[in-house]
Amino acid sequence: MASDDRAAERGRRGGRSAEPDGWGIVPAYEDAFGAWTEVPHTTLEALVRAMGGRPEDPGPPQVDDVVVLREGETRALTGATRVTLEDGSERSLDGIVPADLPLGYHDAEVAGRDEPVRLIVSPGRCHLPGDLVAWGWAVQLYALRSSSSWGIGDLADLRHLARWSAEVGAGTVLLNPLDAVTPVAPRETSPYYPTSRRFLDPLYLAVEEVPGVAGLVDVDTLVAAGRSLTSDAPIDRDEVAAHKLTVLERVWDERPGVKDAPAFEAFLADRGAELQVFATFCVLAELHGSGWRSWPREHRHPDSAAVAQLADARADRVRFHAWLQFLCDSQLAEAGGHVPLLGDLPIGADPDGADAWAWQDVLADGVTVGAPPDELGPQGQNWTLPAFVPWKLRAARYEPFIATVRAALRHVGGLRIDHVLGLFRLFWIPPGGTAAEGAYVQMPSRELLDVLALESVRAGAFIVGEDLGTVGEGVREELDARDLLRYQVFWFEQDPVDAWADKALASVSTHDLPTVAGIWTGDDARMQEDLGHEPDTAWHAELRERVRVATGLDRDASVEEAVVVLHGHLAAGPNRLVLAQLDDALAVSDRPNVPGTDRHARPANWSLPLPVRVEDLADHPTVRAVAAAMTAGRAQRLRS
Repeated sequence: MASDDRAAERGRRGGRSAEPDGWGIVPAYEDAFGAWTEVPHTTLEALVRAMGGRPEDPGPPQVDDVVVLREGETRALTGATRVTLEDGSERSLDGIVPADLPLGYHDAEVAGRDEPVRLIVSPGRCHLPGDLVAWGWAVQLYALRSSSSWGIGDLADLRHLARWSAEVGAGTVLLNPLDAVTPVAPRETSPYYPTSRRFLDPLYLAVEEVPGVAGLVDVDTLVAAGRSLTSDAPIDRDEVAAHKLTVLERVWDERPGVKDAPAFEAFLADRGAELQVFATFCVLAELHGSGWRSWPREHRHPDSAAVAQLADARADRVRFHAWLQFLCDSQLAEAGGHVPLLGDLPIGADPDGADAWAWQDVLADGVTVGAPPDELGPQGQNWTLPAFVPWKLRAARYEPFIATVRAALRHVGGLRIDHVLGLFRLFWIPPGGTAAEGAYVQMPSRELLDVLALESVRAGAFIVGEDLGTVGEGVREELDARDLLRYQVFWFEQDPVDAWADKALASVSTHDLPTVAGIWTGDDARMQEDLGHEPDTAWHAELRERVRVATGLDRDASVEEAVVVLHGHLAAGPNRLVLAQLDDALAVSDRPNVPGTDRHARPANWSLPLPVRVEDLADHPTVRAVAAAMTAGRAQRLRS
């Protein structure tokens, strides 16, 4: 979420902070300049109110709805008489939680309480295979188009890439978040601003592979119209969505057996009430437009009688949106059958979106999260994403967090967590305030990490924590102790590659940073000038020199040579996982996203297709050379 090239370097300073108050609000912190920053008193009061309290209250209500334990740990639980285990079996208790409870989510009956106490038993550490030493591609799926795509990379294109990647020795494919956006135009372009982090974007469906499409009347005309969009650049998501939705609606209405297929019924049962709520939101958004706070009052809360009545009245349309999720889930599962996918979990979701509507009672009223001011962002950053109130999240027995992580782990072998630092503390901006007026709020990190570990182990998926930014004291040590891989980026690391960490993912760049071609040719600086930005020419020159030193290449070497040798160099390093961006392997100069530019004012952000189609990657000489260099580098790492 960093807003400028060097913002991640803040991780080298600015970690100290004062002790949080009773609400978890940190009243003072060290800023990026090394100065001690006192939080305005008005901010402290505003944040307490946003949490549902009064400034004179010493802290939130005591929450005893959940107890989080490590496997083998015992705990006194006064009045506990019985526990119902997750599998439905029961055991008697005598006021003590025994040490032999299995991993999982259990309910303890406690005398004097109407509702049980949720017992969460965690392994404490995430899943991390001891033999995990691999390389993989990092790709923006929307950019990965083929001759069969309908204007945007889709899940069939991902399946093609995954199958070929396995053949050339890759162990994973990192994807941009594939999360759903509100299904009305104009569609959100940033994958880090979804309407929900629990469901997928039907824009990624390979429509021609949907059962029933082949039998439609005039299907050839429909297919030709969809495929014609693949020549567009930048990608027009609204146009793509309109074409795909037209065909999918026809399948739903015209093809017998679609609406009650056994596999679809099983999916409905598996995703349960949360899918019903999400699909209902989609119908309401189609009816009222985006921004649920401006909807008719009776539709602003998912638990209202009017919402239930509308869902009944429009049950077929609600079921249609659930069916779209079934199709997405099925196609993602098929793609993940070829190589373990590495998913990406954004730090938050659209405050006007489905998750915020569903969980509005657990969110801080009017608060957004971001980052404090630094030398390259003197006004700070406001990501315009909402924040969970820590005590309300505990009172909800962590169900929103559990559901989010569990959904993100479906059909993947690993998960990258964007801004993992947010599990420790988040920078809250008060309602109507600026980032300069914000404050850090402490999160219940021990319990959140225990939940994450439990879901990771259950899914058999490793976790990567993107730890770029202002890093608090002890955070990286805790990530290591929890078996979370940290994130190391060549553009930011000052140490030589052979001194990097074992428990880490390594890459040259990220989607927000310059590509190798952009640095080596100077195109990235020229792009920034064209946008009216002042490029950091000294940093660009430093990066070019670091590439030259790391690779041993002369300055007049080609971009392709620099890309291949640099990635082979990283692959031979100590990191468990090393990624190569397909943008780099194709010598693309443009970044997928240019931070600091308005996502609406610059439509090219998150919208540039790759210059080579997926079916032609196997024959592209630089892509093949990068794959060979990465494979050789990993073999060298295993021998060392």
